[in-house]
Amino acid sequence: MVPKPLWLLAELTYRCPLQCPYCSNPLDFAGARFKRELATEEWCRVFREARALGVLQLGLSGGEPLLRPDLETLVATAHELGLYSSLITSAYRLSKDRLAALKQAGLDHVQISVQAADAGLSDHIAGTASYRDKIAAYHYTRELGFPLTVNVVLHRTNLHQVEAMIRLAESLGAERIELANTQFYGWAFHNRDALMPTKAQLDAAWEVVQRERARLGNKLEIVWVLPDYHEQYPKPCMGGWGRAYMTVTPGGEVWPCHAAGRITTLEFANVRDHPLEWIWSESEAFNRFRGDAWMPEPCRSCPRKTVDFGGCRCQAFLVAGDAGVTDPVCSLSPQRRLVDEAVAAAERAAAAAEAPAEWAYRAAPASRAIAAKG
Repeated sequence: MVPKPLWLLAELTYRCPLQCPYCSNPLDFAGARFKRELATEEWCRVFREARALGVLQLGLSGGEPLLRPDLETLVATAHELGLYSSLITSAYRLSKDRLAALKQAGLDHVQISVQAADAGLSDHIAGTASYRDKIAAYHYTRELGFPLTVNVVLHRTNLHQVEAMIRLAESLGAERIELANTQFYGWAFHNRDALMPTKAQLDAAWEVVQRERARLGNKLEIVWVLPDYHEQYPKPCMGGWGRAYMTVTPGGEVWPCHAAGRITTLEFANVRDHPLEWIWSESEAFNRFRGDAWMPEPCRSCPRKTVDFGGCRCQAFLVAGDAGVTDPVCSLSPQRRLVDEAVAAAERAAAAAEAPAEWAYRAAPASRAIAAKG
């Protein structure tokens, strides 16, 4: 029996004023595949079909969802359907009036990213002067009574600021801070050598998290998203492939997770061609890695297959070139050496006191050039 989805991530646009080097958007985000964005009425239909399927939570993301002038209409539709909506935003040039209009439309929750604890480093990582806008938006969010999540993607360049970022979230009155160690998909995989932290950095940051959790108690929820490459076992892929989650891209493709579009051996159906229920239940892409019949050894006979479902299919494809193999992050995977080599390279660079490799910013011209190279 096919499970029912609970969560829909609506990637409304891949346009974004920020140029973060770890962005999960596809490298070819500016290409024809995603350029013709779904119209307002198409998104509203998707939301209706999602709710009929059983979806309860809606993430409004991108790119930068605030660049959609119809965002208030989309929020209002979600509210009328009974969907709990979260705005996932960089907050670049977000005004209090716009946020108030979104609240009036029925928006439930706001998640705002920040790249570091101070303006200099945050703006450097974002590739855009945006820190001041973010701090202002945090205050607007609290003044308007929204629940607030502060999101930080962690990597070699900002891990030393974990304590400062927790203190920043505390000072802003956030309910939650998500410290998300970089997962190497999209632009993060392209920039992996420049973003990869050392084990010592991660251990030091984890000690801070534990200390701050003890200090703050229930005052601030501190979520620590594990860094896959440094773990013994992988996390379950979005709770398992096609089990509870789906992403709809700006151009209407439907993916089992936000990175699945990089798997070139799969063809993903589009909401312009098929109802969402058919895509979820019947499409080849969503059924390809459901259950355990697809699993190779050692996954097939491993007791962890009901815990991590064989790990991440996108990671398997990006690292090992085959979405059907055991996630290379797993210590039992025949391809684990590929992950170990990437981690070892970061350790060698740190031991030699080498300057970190330069990253490529997420920018339309760069993405087109990379796409052209294949």
